[in-house]
Amino acid sequence: MEAHLTILGTGSALPTFQNSPSGQILDLCDKSFLIDCGEGVQLTMRQMNLKTSRLYSIFISHLHGDHCFGLMGLISTLDMMGRTQPLHIYAHPDLEKLMRPQMDYHLKDIRYEVVFHAINPRRKAVIFSDRTVTVETIPLKHRVPTCGFLFYEHHRRFNSLTREFYYETRKRYAYCSDTQYKESIIPQIEGVDTLFHEATYTEQDAFRCKKTMHSTARQAATIALKANAKLLIIGHYSSRVSNHSIYLQEAQEVFPNTLLGVEREIYQLP
Repeated sequence: MEAHLTILGTGSALPTFQNSPSGQILDLCDKSFLIDCGEGVQLTMRQMNLKTSRLYSIFISHLHGDHCFGLMGLISTLDMMGRTQPLHIYAHPDLEKLMRPQMDYHLKDIRYEVVFHAINPRRKAVIFSDRTVTVETIPLKHRVPTCGFLFYEHHRRFNSLTREFYYETRKRYAYCSDTQYKESIIPQIEGVDTLFHEATYTEQDAFRCKKTMHSTARQAATIALKANAKLLIIGHYSSRVSNHSIYLQEAQEVFPNTLLGVEREIYQLP
C-alpha cells in the first residue's frame, strides 16, 4: 500500500513570501494524519483540494505558534464543511488549556467532538495504535517540551508453523522538528524508510543553533546517515535564507539521498 507525504508548510517562525509555517499530511493505510498545524495550513489544504473527510487525527510536536496557530481556523472550517466524526488531537496538555476557552467562545455550537489527548513530549511512548498504524513520540531537544513522531504501518499475518498471528511492520516515517542535534534519537529511528528532519540553518549560521536549539542541514543529514535512513527530507527553513539549494547541497554532501521539502509537493514514500 502506497504512502504519501504532502508538505503544507516548510518555514520556521517568521513567514516569508516563499514559505508558510509548519504543516504536513501523511497518508498511510488509507488514513490522513496532519502533523503540526501552522497558520495557513487549512488554506493550503483547500487550494490543493485535499479531502478533509479523510483527516483522521492531528499530532502537534510542540506549542510554539508556528506549529499550532492554524488549529482554531481548521477546526472551524471542518465544522462548516459538515464534519461529524470526532477529531483527535495529540499534544502537550497545555494545548487543551489554551484552546478550550477559545472554542467555548467561538465554536460553542460545533457539531462534532474535538478530543484532546495529552502526551508527554519528554519521553518515548506509544500514543496511538490501531490494526494498521502505530505512532510513537520521539523526545527532542528544543526550548519548550517538544517531540517528533514515528509512524509505522503493520499488518496482521498468520504463521502456519506456530499457528499464531503476528504483526509485520512495513513502512516507517519519522518526523523530527524542531530540535537541536540529538544523537540519542538514532536507535529509535534506526533504518526508517523516510526521515523528515528540520534544517533551519546552513553551516554559515550554525552558531545560532545553540541559542535557538535548532539544527543545520548538515546535522540533519548526519542523523539520517547514522540512523541508516533510506530517504531524508529537510525543511523548517530560516527566513534568512532565500536560496534553499544551499540546504540541499550541504545535506547531500553527507547523505546523498536527501530531498528538499517543497510546499504543495506530494512525495511518494519508499
